[in-house]
Amino acid sequence: MKDVNLQVWAIDALGALAHETRLSVFRMLVKAGPDGMIAGAIAEHQGVPPSTMSHHLATLERAGLVQSERESRLIHYRADYPGMNRLLMFLMQDCCQGAPEMCGNLIAGLSCEPLQPQDTSGTST
Repeated sequence: MKDVNLQVWAIDALGALAHETRLSVFRMLVKAGPDGMIAGAIAEHQGVPPSTMSHHLATLERAGLVQSERESRLIHYRADYPGMNRLLMFLMQDCCQGAPEMCGNLIAGLSCEPLQPQDTSGTST
């Protein structure tokens, strides 16, 4: 039953990220680190009205990918790193099929440089 609940949660989390604005906000909060950002600054940076951003942030929070904390009249948002790790572990748990070398380069391949878009046209540059 635990695997079923985890799969349902992962579907919700992936669904929350399956929107351009929410994915962008989540990535921005991950980059912001543990300090996170104030809701108004997030909305301004994304060019989205505050009421719309509030909806997006609530969706990410319900999915377990973002945490909020009220500070006086401001709401501070941070990436939920344990939630992000849980989602990544769920996606990777069956990767190796008993052969860890299949996935060994995944962590080694991470860098702090932005990813470049993949060429899906089938032509080489």
